[in-house]
Order: sequence, then C-alpha cells, then structure tokens
Amino acid sequence: MALQVGEKAPDFKLYNSEKQEVSLSDFKGKNVVVLFFPLAFTGVCTAELCEMRDNIATYSQLNAEILGISVDSLFTLEKFKAEQKLPFNLLSDFNKDVSSSYGSLYENFVLGMKGVSKRSAFVVDAEGTIQYAEVLEDAGKTPSFEAVQSALASLS
Repeated sequence: MALQVGEKAPDFKLYNSEKQEVSLSDFKGKNVVVLFFPLAFTGVCTAELCEMRDNIATYSQLNAEILGISVDSLFTLEKFKAEQKLPFNLLSDFNKDVSSSYGSLYENFVLGMKGVSKRSAFVVDAEGTIQYAEVLEDAGKTPSFEAVQSALASLS
C-alpha cells in the first residue's frame, strides 16, 4: 500500500549515478520531491524527468531537491543522466527495497518484467513528513507537476 499524506517518509540509503550513497535524511531542512519512475531511456520516463529538468529553477525557488529513483542499475542511470543533462540525483533501487516501502512497485510490469518502480511522486517536507503523494497504476501517465508545485508552495 502506498504511503499517505501526513505519514513520515521512510528514510533510505541508495547509490546515485556518481556511485555516492544518498539518503533522504541528507536533505533534512529542505523539501524533497521523490520521483519513482519505471525505466530509464523509455519515452514517458524521459519526458517526465526532462520536465523536471526544464523546471529546476521553480523547484529551487520552492526550496526543493529532486530525487529520481528507479530499479535501473546505477550504471544505466549514469548514462541516462548524462544524455538528458539531468541536474539532480538519480538513485538506483536495484534491490527494490525503497520502491516497495513507498508502495511504488509493480509486481508485474510489461513484457513479463517483475519488480519495476511505479511512476510516483511524493513531496516530503523539511521535517520528513509526506505532504503530497501520487502513485500511478498506469505507467503511461505522469504525476501532476502542478499539484507537486502547489504542495511545495504551500510549505513556503
């Protein structure tokens, strides 16, 4: 079951595309947008993350960091981040623990794949409480970025 607004966001430690360990608690005192996405290099995921890239100034003004999480390897994420010029952390949840703890894991995905991150967006405030949660069953849709930005604006 997906996490709900008002719940404490589970802390996590994952490796980013630069092979550095990153935890949610590293961002205490800042708002964080945690985005789960199914697979790097796919059309919808690329569009979603490029939308975040193109609006990075808006998120910075809202005192928000962006963390993109997928079950891709950190090596895949490194290449994806470089090709798309993404200015935020991409984290590998290769073992699927974090996706599962956030209720953001497809047991069965397309083409017989199992254990792929659901497309999801969580806004976590400076104290670690979830202020917005959207978990999509349809991987062809993207989270409402207007709602994410509105949730962040309400925290200012």
